[in-house]
Amino acid sequence: MENSALRHVIEAQQFDLDFMERMFEEADKLRRQVESRNCSDILNTSRELQGKGMFALFYEPSTRTRFSFVDAAQRLGMRVCWTENAKEFSSAIKGETLEDTIRVLCEYFPDVIVMRHHETGAAERAAKVSSVPIINAGDGKGQHPTQALLDIYTIKQCLGRVDDITVMMVGDLANGRTVRSLAYLLAKYKNVRIIFSSPEELAMKDDILQYLERKNVVVEVVNYFWPNYEDIDVIYETRIQKERGSTISEEEAKRFSLTPEKVKGLKPSTIIMHPLPRNDEVPTEIDSNPQAKYFRQAGNGMFIRMALLKWVLHSL
Repeated sequence: MENSALRHVIEAQQFDLDFMERMFEEADKLRRQVESRNCSDILNTSRELQGKGMFALFYEPSTRTRFSFVDAAQRLGMRVCWTENAKEFSSAIKGETLEDTIRVLCEYFPDVIVMRHHETGAAERAAKVSSVPIINAGDGKGQHPTQALLDIYTIKQCLGRVDDITVMMVGDLANGRTVRSLAYLLAKYKNVRIIFSSPEELAMKDDILQYLERKNVVVEVVNYFWPNYEDIDVIYETRIQKERGSTISEEEAKRFSLTPEKVKGLKPSTIIMHPLPRNDEVPTEIDSNPQAKYFRQAGNGMFIRMALLKWVLHSL
């Protein structure tokens, strides 16, 4: 993928294998520099970004995505302006359209806008009127491409591969944008099998199932927690998206939750992931298990987003 092909980052389908490998290599390098507290090395390799501006426009609450993008930009020497709840604390509450907001912000000469929005398709709408790159940080029930990128990075980091694996996605698959984006990226690898495990009313949507079928991905859809644990390489748990109208009984939710007993049945190499935040679907007793990778997964977000900012702004 050439720089010109990635002006805006709207959906996971934009990322090809060569691009992802380059992102992962750069993220590894940046992690080593950050862990060694070698700030000068980071700045020396990102001189073109110093003084450039990132606007973080978040219409929905966010912890990991917002903080990791802001910290990523600042570590690269960029200046950052941000709002954490533009839905209520911007002119949107006065009726200003998203398109007008983007047009106005572009007049302040940012170099990139990172945007999260509660409406599916909002990032694409913003990109159509923006004079600078738009990075989709999550749009409604649609997609979260940078989360998918860091998810694949985490899988490869932990398992040493993404080909030839079985991934079980569990929970609210109908309304979770992270699982949608991850499914698109998994389809780019060889011999990947995906098990979608959810209550019937929260099952993965047909558009993703049809896409995976076209890509010859082996898919199984079940409405129970997969019992054959020895088959699983990655368990990707998700919470029930109550803010998007998902409602199931407490008893039903428990059927799709992890427990220490279920974890004991996993093969030692299986990893447990979660995009966070979590509720009761992954109890805290599991946190100390070395197979639990969700905090590492969240931490990987900063390094992937540092690499992505460098690429989008032509510094990589």
